[in-house]
Amino acid sequence: MSSRRHFLKIAAGAAAAALPVPAAAKRSATDWVPLGNSGVKVTRLAFGTGTYGGRVQRELGQEKFTRLVRHAYDRGIRFFETADNYAEMHEMLAIALKGIPRDTYRLMTKFRLRETESVPATLDRFRRETNSEYFDIVLLHCVRAHDWNNEFARFRDGLSEAKHKKTLIAHGASCHGLLPLRTFAGNNWLDVALMRINHDGARMDRLERNDTSEKGNVPEVTNHVANVHKQGTGVIGMKIIGEGQFTDPDQREKSIRYVMGLGTVDAVTIGYKSPAEIDEAITRINSALNS
Repeated sequence: MSSRRHFLKIAAGAAAAALPVPAAAKRSATDWVPLGNSGVKVTRLAFGTGTYGGRVQRELGQEKFTRLVRHAYDRGIRFFETADNYAEMHEMLAIALKGIPRDTYRLMTKFRLRETESVPATLDRFRRETNSEYFDIVLLHCVRAHDWNNEFARFRDGLSEAKHKKTLIAHGASCHGLLPLRTFAGNNWLDVALMRINHDGARMDRLERNDTSEKGNVPEVTNHVANVHKQGTGVIGMKIIGEGQFTDPDQREKSIRYVMGLGTVDAVTIGYKSPAEIDEAITRINSALNS
């Protein structure tokens, strides 16, 4: 009897070994991913509304823009990012998303550093313009100086208070330049950091505060991005397509593969002007993630 049990045990083990091993789950541009320790999950790919300050999206007109947003949503993109600086885009995005349940997507906006109103008053205006009771993420927009953390302490404190009151879930900053970027690692206030990253350095960070005519320092930026990610700050990459400079499909492919291969960028935002651009971004990201 014991020999029979032993035989059956061996047979069962052999049968199990013969079964095909399940393939690893494929990753996708539209997966929900955590942004570091921020407490916010977003789709890996976002819908950006700020190409050349939103000009590209505004020039579509509301009807075409709404169709573009709905196409992105239908394809699984559930992360939408905008800014006060992108004139009219708060309102245009609100119209485009009207009727879609708020809990099915994530919304990020950005706070102008020249704002003269109080933080609560400004966020109230944002909520009216976007038709949203709260924001998943609010960033200080376009920090450029080394001492930004002290220079904009009033805004930081205001966003921290808004987070405490649940007006927003996470706060952070978008970076424009090596001077501020060098201070991001070690800054515990940053729940989320929006940073420029691509393989080529196009429209990326340099020491000069306002000069993007020359290419940025890809190795240094990549190193800072890794350090910011390591500390638990959620990392969102921007300028993945060089703000439209990568007109050659091969350049877009190289950039997406570079960024997806870093392992230190949680999500990326890309601005679009057509459904085909959305479809291409999803296809290229899916391919890069699973190759």
